[in-house]
Amino acid sequence: MAVQTEKFGAPKKPKVTIGCCVRNGSATLNKCIESILSQDYPHNLIEIIFVDDGSIDDTFNIIKNYLPKIDMHVKVFRQKWRGLGPSRNLVVENASGDYILWVDADMILPKDHVRRQVEFMEGNPNVGIAKARYGFLADDNLVAMLENVPCLVDDLKGRLKFPGTGGSIYRVKALRHICGFDNHLVGVGEDQDAAFRVKTAGWLIKKSNAIFFELREQNWGELWKKYLWYGYGNYFLYKKNKLIFKLYKMIPPAGLIAGILYSFEGYRLVKRKMVLFLLPFHYFFKMTAWCLGFFYAFLKDKIRK
Repeated sequence: MAVQTEKFGAPKKPKVTIGCCVRNGSATLNKCIESILSQDYPHNLIEIIFVDDGSIDDTFNIIKNYLPKIDMHVKVFRQKWRGLGPSRNLVVENASGDYILWVDADMILPKDHVRRQVEFMEGNPNVGIAKARYGFLADDNLVAMLENVPCLVDDLKGRLKFPGTGGSIYRVKALRHICGFDNHLVGVGEDQDAAFRVKTAGWLIKKSNAIFFELREQNWGELWKKYLWYGYGNYFLYKKNKLIFKLYKMIPPAGLIAGILYSFEGYRLVKRKMVLFLLPFHYFFKMTAWCLGFFYAFLKDKIRK
């Protein structure tokens, strides 16, 4: 079978769609877009699909102001708030790439991120999803560092179950195999649900050697709101599929134990003593917020019935 070639007989590189679904991301979106524009993968083979999901801040204006500077094909959708599932499906429906690389507004990509992700997928045709590894930002404050350390530990240990979309590349064929994301899940969890269905459909989920950086929450209040929202959305995910996570692992005492275990591994990794003392509290704190969000969603669901 003949292989399509580019100039000088090199194998033809695949086209990549970068999906950026964002709502009220103006605080970090500039850095995110700048990192996309710095990619060393051929820009004529990258398309960006922005979905502004009902932002009430300056998100849409930031996207609009960048359009003349982007030397990649761009599609922009602006809609009233519909949620992450419908927003991601809008990307899937309009993607012309062989792969969709998901980039959140609070992410920064090293310049080789897209290239490394694509090379990994091209070399592993049975992989439906590849999750990049978390990078460590030297200027992270205390809260951001504590949030990042367990992710770094998991990467080091090779732990991966059902990854989120941020920092992940999806094979479009695999996504369309499972008919995309669930439009009916409320809040978060549409990505874990999709990953579960991709794996169930026979595709592999792996870690690649690419790196990405996530701009974490900067204070305890932001962290509380984040996990309150996670807990709320995860109720509906758990209601749909109880195989995705174990509920007993999400309660505050279990979080405290997990924080203690991660604190030793985290200290060996970052060599900061405060990790030993604060990571257990950090886990207890965010699992308390998660449980409150989960219970609130449970109550609302029962009242609605």
